[in-house]
Amino acid sequence: MMAQTLIEQYIEINPKVMLGKPVIKDTRMTVELILEKLANGESNEMILEEHPRLIKEHIYAALAFAVSSLRGELLIPTAV
Repeated sequence: MMAQTLIEQYIEINPKVMLGKPVIKDTRMTVELILEKLANGESNEMILEEHPRLIKEHIYAALAFAVSSLRGELLIPTAV
């Protein structure tokens, strides 16, 4: 699945959820927390075990979001 598709399918920014931080849709799990867990050495499997509502595509979407943000390419609809 392409990065932008992952982002559009699984990430949302809603000012009413987690102060407008990017989150996995229909959760309060922030992209920031997923990236922090990966940076601290947690494997995808560990994250998925700790957070059973997540699927591996959510982790990939968080990574894709970070890459797109750094490139300045991010296009994501904001929920209202």
